[in-house]
Amino acid sequence: MDEFDLYEDDDINIDDTYLTFSIDLEEYAICVSYVTEIVRMQKIIEMPDVPAYIKGVINLRGKIVPVMDIRKRFNLPSLEYSDRTVIIVLEIEGVLTGIAVDRVNDVTELPAQAIEPPPHFARESETHSLIKGMGKSGEHVYILLDIEPMLQNGKIQSKSADLISY
Repeated sequence: MDEFDLYEDDDINIDDTYLTFSIDLEEYAICVSYVTEIVRMQKIIEMPDVPAYIKGVINLRGKIVPVMDIRKRFNLPSLEYSDRTVIIVLEIEGVLTGIAVDRVNDVTELPAQAIEPPPHFARESETHSLIKGMGKSGEHVYILLDIEPMLQNGKIQSKSADLISY
């Protein structure tokens, strides 16, 4: 058996696989199909006249990637970045975008039966369209983020040659 045989499991559905991360004491999850890589926090070049939750851009191996601070996107208090703060690089429709999070936790399976709609009060919040549902795995409860509206409605739209267009 070579090392790649471990990954040839027909029972694994990538749409059920989520990357979990923390913001404050809460656990969030995003579908791994959007994740291209996780990078350590690095110098972020601030951009003028952008929403407060847009931290700026990073140079990721020659590609300019906009970075969103999830804390600010959800109107949470800012914190100094620590050695555990990372940027999760996501790709949607060929567009790379980074999201800064407090720390990455794990990769977990969340089948459809482990996911419930967001609570009714969440639907009344300003950020309701960003929450896909609530995932349960053992004792953990995850806030599942709907990445596409977060990045598209969040007005981070870049092409490889553009910085950020609004």
